[in-house]
Amino acid sequence: MKYYRLLPLLLSGVLFPKCTLAQRPVITDSSVLHAVVPASKEPRLSRKKLLSLLQQHVKYLFVLYQENRSFDSYFAAFPGADGLYNKPASRILGFRQPLENSAGQIFYVQPFRIGRKQYAADLGSVGHAHPLTLAKMHLVHGRPEMNRFAMAEEADHTWKNGKPTLKAMRYGELEMAHEDADTIPFLWRWANRFVLCDHIFEEMSADSTPGNLCIIAAQSGATQWALHPNEAFHGNGGSGPGVPVVNDSNPYWGSAADTAHTDKMPYNPKDYKKTARSPQKVQRNLTFATLMLTLTGRTLPQAVRTDNAPGTDLRDVQQDIKAIAAKEKNAFSWGWYEEGYGEPVNPRSDPKDADGLHISYVTHHNGPQYFGYIANNPAMASHLHGLSAFFSAVKAHALPGPGVYYVKGGKKNIAGLKPLNPALHGTGRFEGDDDHPGDSDSQISEALLARTVNAIARSPYWKQCAIVITWDDCEGDYDHVPPPQINTGPDGKPLSLGPRIPLLLISPYARAHAIMHSTGCTASVVRLADHLFSLIPLAKLPDELHGRQLGQQQFHSKNIGPLDALTPGITGLLGCFDPARLSGRAEPLPASWAEIPDALVRSLKKQNALGWQWAGIEPLDLQMHIAEPLPPQFTPRPNQ
Repeated sequence: MKYYRLLPLLLSGVLFPKCTLAQRPVITDSSVLHAVVPASKEPRLSRKKLLSLLQQHVKYLFVLYQENRSFDSYFAAFPGADGLYNKPASRILGFRQPLENSAGQIFYVQPFRIGRKQYAADLGSVGHAHPLTLAKMHLVHGRPEMNRFAMAEEADHTWKNGKPTLKAMRYGELEMAHEDADTIPFLWRWANRFVLCDHIFEEMSADSTPGNLCIIAAQSGATQWALHPNEAFHGNGGSGPGVPVVNDSNPYWGSAADTAHTDKMPYNPKDYKKTARSPQKVQRNLTFATLMLTLTGRTLPQAVRTDNAPGTDLRDVQQDIKAIAAKEKNAFSWGWYEEGYGEPVNPRSDPKDADGLHISYVTHHNGPQYFGYIANNPAMASHLHGLSAFFSAVKAHALPGPGVYYVKGGKKNIAGLKPLNPALHGTGRFEGDDDHPGDSDSQISEALLARTVNAIARSPYWKQCAIVITWDDCEGDYDHVPPPQINTGPDGKPLSLGPRIPLLLISPYARAHAIMHSTGCTASVVRLADHLFSLIPLAKLPDELHGRQLGQQQFHSKNIGPLDALTPGITGLLGCFDPARLSGRAEPLPASWAEIPDALVRSLKKQNALGWQWAGIEPLDLQMHIAEPLPPQFTPRPNQ
C-alpha cells in the first residue's frame, strides 16, 4: 500500500523532490555519524566535527513554547511517524478504552478524527495534574499500560447516584479525539518540510508549570528536594508548594506573599487574588540551576551581584557560579517573551481588568519568574519581556546577541483574532494563542507561530538559527507510547517521563522531510542549547551533581536532577541537522521554505480552508479509508 503522497513543491526556484515512505529519512542519534538519505551526498562526520560545524552556523536558538498537546492528539495520522494508524490496532496500547454512560452501561471508545465540522480548533481542557496523569497512564508493575485515559478523565468529573453525568462521559470521549492538517495546516506543513520528532516525552508527569521549568532547567526541582528534604511536596503533589514542582502553584515573586517589593513582577489579577486568599498556593522560591546561569557565562559573578537577597536566592548555586565563571569562555544572551508580561495594554487584544492589569498573562507559565536569582535581581529580570517586544526586536534586528530566546502566548492574542466558531462570538472564550485547550484556539495559536517563524525567516537571524516548536505537557490527552520511567518523587510515585509531546525543528541546516525517532524529553531542548553554545551541562554543575548524589543516597532514586546529561536515552536533537548542509555539500534550506503567506496568517477563514493538500501530506487514516464515527453524544467542548 502506498502510505502517503507529497505534492510537488516549488519554492524560490528550488524544487524539492517528491518523497515516498521508503525515501523519507528516519533518523536516530546513531544516524548522525553516517549517511541516511541520499548516501552519495551526506558526508560522514565525527561527533566533534558535527558539533563544530553546528556551532559555526547556528548562533540563535528560538524556542516557541506552546501548551498542552499530546503527540497523538496532533500527529496520530502523520505518515511515517509512530502514530495510531501505521500498525494494527491490536499492537497499539490503549487503542480501545472503556467508558460508562449515564445509564450505567459500559461501552468502548477508540481514536477518532475531528476537524472543521466540529470546530476542532476549540477544545475543552481535560485533566493533567500529577496524580491524574499517572492514573491515565495506568502503571502496572512500573510499566505504563496507556489504557485509562478515557476512564480516569470520566471519573474526575461529576457522578450522580453512582453513575457519570453526561458531561463526565463527554470528557472521557474527548480523550480519544485527534486532529490533523484539517485543523492545524501550518504545523503539518512544517512537520512535512522539516523535522518532526515523534519520541519526545514531557519531562514530568504533571501540570504546565513543571514543563515551563524543565524547558530552562531540565528538571523542576529534584536537586532542591535532595538538598532540602523539608521542602518536598506533600501528599500526591496535587496542590500547595513543594519540590520537585508538580503543580501550577504560582511563583512567589510578584504574589501577595512577596512583601519585599513595591515594584512587583507582573501577575495575572485572577492569580493574584487567588494567592491573596490562599497563600499556600504560592510556590517556594526556586534555587536550582538553569540555562540562565550557564548562558551568562564568565560574566555571571558580576550579574549576580545585584541580587537583592543573595543569601537565599543563591544558596544552591554558589559552587555552580564558580564553575561557570571558571570554565565558560563566552557569555550568551537569553530572553523570555510572554504575552501580557509588563507590556502596554492593547484594548482590542489584551484588555485590562478593574485593577488595570493584563488578563492575557498566565503567571504560572513564566518559568524564570519562579527563581529568586532572576526575579529578585534587576539585571537578570531585565531579560523578561512582553510578547510584542520580541517582534519589535526581530524587526529592528536588535536582539542582544547570540543565545536562546523563548516565545510564549497567553489567554488572549495581540493580533486581535477571534475564533471562527459562531457559538463563541462575543463570549471572549478561546481567544488565546498559547494553544492551551479551554483558553486558546488552535488556529489563533498557529497564527502566532507563523508570525514568529515569518519574522525570523525575514530577518538576518534566519541564516544562523534553529527554531524549536514544542509543548510543555500532553494536556492529559491520550497517547499510546509508554514513556520510560526513570525516577520517583517524594510520594514514591513516578515523576519522569510523562506522555509524548510533539517537537518540530526548523532551520536552514535541518533535514528535509525527516522524522526523528530518538527518545528524548523537554530536557532535549536544554541539551541542544548546551551543544550549540558549548555550555557546561546543568547536570554536571557541582551543586547539581551534589544534589544528584544525595538523591540517590537518600531516596534510592536515580536521575535526580537535570536530565541534559548523565541520564541515558535523552537525545540532544543533533540528528535533526543535515551534515550535508552543515558541511556545505548541500544548500541550506531557504527562508521561503518556512514562511507562511501573510494572508493566511491574518485570516482564520483562509487558514481554515487549507487542509492536507496545502500542507503537502495526506493523513494516513484518510489514505487507508478509515472513518471512525464520533462517539455517542460527543462534543469537543463538554463545558458548553
